[in-house]
Amino acid sequence: MTDTLHQEFLHCSAERLREQSGRIESCLGKLTAEQIWARGSESENAIGNLVLHLCGNVRQWIIAGVGGAPDIRQRDREFAARGGVPVPELVDKLRATVDEAVAVLDRVTAERLAQPLLIQGYRETGLAAIYHVVEHFSGHTGQIIFATKMLTGEDLGFYRHLSKAAAQSEKTA
Repeated sequence: MTDTLHQEFLHCSAERLREQSGRIESCLGKLTAEQIWARGSESENAIGNLVLHLCGNVRQWIIAGVGGAPDIRQRDREFAARGGVPVPELVDKLRATVDEAVAVLDRVTAERLAQPLLIQGYRETGLAAIYHVVEHFSGHTGQIIFATKMLTGEDLGFYRHLSKAAAQSEKTA
C-alpha cells in the first residue's frame, strides 16, 4: 500500500505541475511582451517575474532539494528582472524546469519522501517539499490567470468543458 500511495502522490504532483504549467503557457501566448513585463507599481510583480520565480522555486525545492542537484537559485534576480527575457524563452524555461522536476519525481522513493531535508533554510521532508511546490505553483498560476483575464478581457476556457457537461445533463434530466 505504501508503494502505491507514494507513487500516486508523485504522479498526482507531476500532473498538477504539468497542468498548471500548460495554463501559464496558454496565458503567455495571449499576451504581448509589454503585458508580461508590466507592473502596476513597484510593489507588484510582473507575470514574467512570477514565471522566473516559479522556475527558481521548482528548481530549488524539487530539483535541488529533493533530487540532489546543486542549488544555484538566485531568488532576488527573479523579482528584479524588468524584462529582457523574450516570451519564447520564458515558455522554454518554464517547460524545461517542469520537465526536469517531473523526471526527479519519477525517481523519488518512499524513503526519500520521508527523509528530512534542509531547503531554503527550512527543514522539511521530501513529501512536504513537493507538496509546497505544487501548492505554491498553483497559487502563482492563479495570479497569472487572473492577470491575463484582466489584460485580455477573455474567458480562458480552462473549465469550459464543465459548463457544457452541466448544460447537457440539464437537457437529459
